Amino acid sequence: MRLYPLPKSREQNVRGHRNEDSSTDNSSENALPNYMIYVLSKRQRWAILMLSGGLFYGIGYLFYHHALVALIIAAGAIACPGPYSRFLLARRRATLSIQFKQALYSLSSSLAAGRSVENSFREAIQDLKLLSPEGENDLIREFGIIIARMEYGEPVEAALLDFARRAAMEDITNFADVFVTCKRTGGDLIEVMRRTSSVIGEKLEIQQDIRIMIAQKKFEAKAMFAAPFLFVLFMNLSAADYMEPLYGGTGRIISTLCLLVLGLCLIWMSRIVRIEV
Repeated sequence: MRLYPLPKSREQNVRGHRNEDSSTDNSSENALPNYMIYVLSKRQRWAILMLSGGLFYGIGYLFYHHALVALIIAAGAIACPGPYSRFLLARRRATLSIQFKQALYSLSSSLAAGRSVENSFREAIQDLKLLSPEGENDLIREFGIIIARMEYGEPVEAALLDFARRAAMEDITNFADVFVTCKRTGGDLIEVMRRTSSVIGEKLEIQQDIRIMIAQKKFEAKAMFAAPFLFVLFMNLSAADYMEPLYGGTGRIISTLCLLVLGLCLIWMSRIVRIEV
């Protein structure tokens, strides 16, 4: 992940709240995460290369029954870390969005109960820990960083705006803008927080419902794409003599054309189900 330097005056206290994710192996000590990119660790990169290489080799051997051709096809695994990194980034941002919705309700309730802004963020951390099975996530770390900055005298508005800039998510940016405007103009922070959390929460719930429907269609697309490979595998296991002409002469040309058509189908299906929410 791209990282931003922290002011030296907050270095020691914020250090404990930094992201320890394996994707930040190349991070410096004085840094905060950027949620716009995701850099794979060496272990993740090697794992995806090995898994995708084995899968491609299996597909190549299934269609050609030739080890050298299968190895050439397996070399296509070099292109897999990029899409896998984008997948992990999208999953991380979606998780952050859900966590933010949960934190909004906690912040709103704490402020309505008369707690200060700093104590409201502390209470939100405790609530998020109860909802998080692992007891630690991106938003808990970010709220910890915000508290650390406030303890060193930095305005909460600056800490929130910095988080919104690094997250680059519409809902977090809108919340930060509303919070900052309310603090500077002396508005009714409790009422504004309540209405803002309600509106953003409803929006995130609708987005989550849409994601669930899209996920169902994505699963159907994956099942349809896997069907031809499973059929060829079944025919090889049950009627190897019948499939023998496919692995010589004209049969290999047909196999190549089939793989190309399947590749185009994969690209087409990926674009169909790629709906931004």
